[in-house]
Amino acid sequence: MPRNPLPPPPPPVHLRTWPDRDALLADRALAVGELTRRLLGGGRLTLFLLLLAGLQVGWLIVGGALMSLDDGLVDPLSGLFAVLGACFGAAVMIPVGYAVASSVRRDRAARELLLQWAALDRDPASDARLRAPAPSVAWFLLSFGLCAAGLWLSFTVPAAARPGATTYAEVAYGMGAGLLLWVHGLIGLAKAVGHYRFAVRLLRAPGRPEPAQAGRSASSAPPPPS
Repeated sequence: MPRNPLPPPPPPVHLRTWPDRDALLADRALAVGELTRRLLGGGRLTLFLLLLAGLQVGWLIVGGALMSLDDGLVDPLSGLFAVLGACFGAAVMIPVGYAVASSVRRDRAARELLLQWAALDRDPASDARLRAPAPSVAWFLLSFGLCAAGLWLSFTVPAAARPGATTYAEVAYGMGAGLLLWVHGLIGLAKAVGHYRFAVRLLRAPGRPEPAQAGRSASSAPPPPS
């Protein structure tokens, strides 16, 4: 998992010391651009696919161990190797599953920061790039394909099973592989759709009155008349 820290949240109102609105918008553009890259960038998509591959490899090892035990004629040595294989597969899946959960939490934190920085002001020229149409479409299409493949496996494998020709372990492996694809695809779909809705709402938001005051610190306000 990447350990690069996320951009910090915007400072509280009483600690904001931007000299003018241009400085505020420059910092806002840097933070929003970096957070968008962290959410939808190519590196993030590569990590998304690698985590899915790790889960599938672990489940393949577990499924192979289950299928080796499903023929009913297993000697003690083969049974021992099958149990060890299942444990090894679980040892692969557990840390990868933890990495998936950590990745979801990191995405949630990045999205919260993105909302905070975007709420500071509006900059139509910069905000128009937030839609990130190519990355959003790539995430959406890939995730939709994963969901479709997962649902197809989950339904067709048990439907195509035949007594005496298909073992219970084979059905369980096929349905488990489909479930992993479906759940992982849902994570990607939620990210792509959520970011697109956020960008559309931001571009449709009404303008702020007196934008030049958005970056003024509370400490820099003129003192009340005596």
